Amino acid sequence: MTHNMERVNGLGALTEDRLKMLIREANAAKAQAYSPYSHFRVGSALLTRDNRIFTGCNVENACYNLGQCAERNTIAKAVSEGYKSFRAIVISSDLSEKFISPCGGCRQFMREFGLDWEVYLTKTDGSSLRMTVAELLPVSFGPEDLAMKKLTLQNDS
Repeated sequence: MTHNMERVNGLGALTEDRLKMLIREANAAKAQAYSPYSHFRVGSALLTRDNRIFTGCNVENACYNLGQCAERNTIAKAVSEGYKSFRAIVISSDLSEKFISPCGGCRQFMREFGLDWEVYLTKTDGSSLRMTVAELLPVSFGPEDLAMKKLTLQNDS
């Protein structure tokens, strides 16, 4: 069952039916994962504020650091189609004993698009844990920090 069903950004948490559908979409995306090295499949389903759904999976590479996580693939797919405002992302893997959790890089990538949208961590039994981006990446650095006043350095020459 889903935990933390309080309202987020006035939209409210996802309904059980919507969440189950997004978990199915994330699992379908996971089936497309290209993970010949780690054998760790991950899929995700992203819901935009206007209810458009994007999916993605992890894609590994023989040059390990060039691999791409499912969450970043999914968000990049949405952004490339003109979407930058998200309501929720569901992440699925083959883990059965604990909820899949996004890596630090994916947390920062999600943060780029706000703090108050939902992230659903799942297990293979269909259960989920709802968090927000803010809960996953507390005391974070984001786009608004670039506009803050900074110390002006003097040129010593």
